Amino acid sequence: MIPFRFLHAADLHLDSRFAGLVQLPQAIRSYLRESTFAALGRLVGVAVQEEVDFVVISGDVYDVSDASLQGQLRFQEALGELGRHGIAVYLIHGNHDPLDGPRLNTEPPGHVTVFGSGEPGQAIACRRCDGQEVAVVSGISYPTAKVTENTALLFNRKPGSSLFHIALLHGNVDGDLQHETYSPCTRRDLIGRGYDYWALGHIHKRSILHDCPAIVYPGNIQGRSVKETGPKGCYIVDVDSEGRTDLRFHELDSIRWQVRELSIEGFEDEAQWTQSVEQAIEEIRDELPQRMSVVRFRLTGRGALHKVLSEKGAADDLLAELQRRETIRAEHKEYAGLVWTEGFTVETGLAIDRERLLLEDSFLGEMLRQAGRSGQSAEELEELIGSALKPLMENRELRRLLSAAGEEEKQGWLRSAAELGITLLAGMDENDGHTGSMLPTEAGGKSADAEAETPERGSAR
Repeated sequence: MIPFRFLHAADLHLDSRFAGLVQLPQAIRSYLRESTFAALGRLVGVAVQEEVDFVVISGDVYDVSDASLQGQLRFQEALGELGRHGIAVYLIHGNHDPLDGPRLNTEPPGHVTVFGSGEPGQAIACRRCDGQEVAVVSGISYPTAKVTENTALLFNRKPGSSLFHIALLHGNVDGDLQHETYSPCTRRDLIGRGYDYWALGHIHKRSILHDCPAIVYPGNIQGRSVKETGPKGCYIVDVDSEGRTDLRFHELDSIRWQVRELSIEGFEDEAQWTQSVEQAIEEIRDELPQRMSVVRFRLTGRGALHKVLSEKGAADDLLAELQRRETIRAEHKEYAGLVWTEGFTVETGLAIDRERLLLEDSFLGEMLRQAGRSGQSAEELEELIGSALKPLMENRELRRLLSAAGEEEKQGWLRSAAELGITLLAGMDENDGHTGSMLPTEAGGKSADAEAETPERGSAR
């Protein structure tokens, strides 16, 4: 087998509207809108610098089916730049940019292959330096926004070919509940098709589901909300003479989203808490001096400050001041190192003697012990929540929403329920300083939870 190199990207979501962030200052919002295009430019730069032989893009080039003219022209410009460096491009369309969406009626340039729908198309990829054939690239696009059949089963390895086989698929492998179950399939389905590399798209969390064959989600190239935290980018894939793959991740994002936890324990007043938030912001600025950061603070722990946060609106006041300062930086075009505080999630409580409550021979003590056991066992957690929410399952829409909740979210429900139980059942007034609710409330942001993204490796999760 002839060694070669390619770039794997997916979910560009060009010209994303950044829904839910309409109240941002214009300077910040404009920079957000430009970020997906900036990431595309970096993608082209990485492809050229790494001297890849070709690029594969696994769906959702655009954010919506009726892609803006600007988005289409900017993508055509990027394709043209890749073509000028002799880099071929193979791409498919996904649920956000299906083939039936209204777009410019232009033929793709000769170095670009857009796979159609119905059944997977095939193309031969060559090495740039000498034109030798190195890979069979197959792909299938979404004809419409919703594809619910298992299209992975339509893929078949080219008979008699010893070339490296790459499959482009936009779909949900193993039922990721955080995304729509479009083109659903399993790892077993993919492994059994005989391909050497599955270039996946649709799931925005970067992960390597299997090593041989490689089954890879590169994630999206630019985070677009607090639910899409951590570095975003693409993979450079080197294939050696034995057909083995070596993957290197390249960051492409210009705006990094993150969630920081900040405990209030030990803080006696607002001044100490304010100072700790400002210190955390400067730490983020130092960590990412060349990027803009968007951060949500999760306020946790127990202490005297809980009452201030829950009653006086201190979180809203500090949020307004922090955003005012960063708006000034944005108006001066100082986006590198800018740290925009998206909001605070307040999950704090007043100090209590939890250990004493756990030892009590009481309904509250037993409730806390049950919550502790369920929190440590996924099976017990599912059983407890299933029993508690059984009446809601009769509603189809509620059943769909509840089934989409992940384990971390359910753990949050359990913690909140336990804290509410303490508040309602302990028989103590908050003024005594013994109890406090840790039910999450928010200042600023709209969504409640986010999970920091880290790549997962291996044949099983």
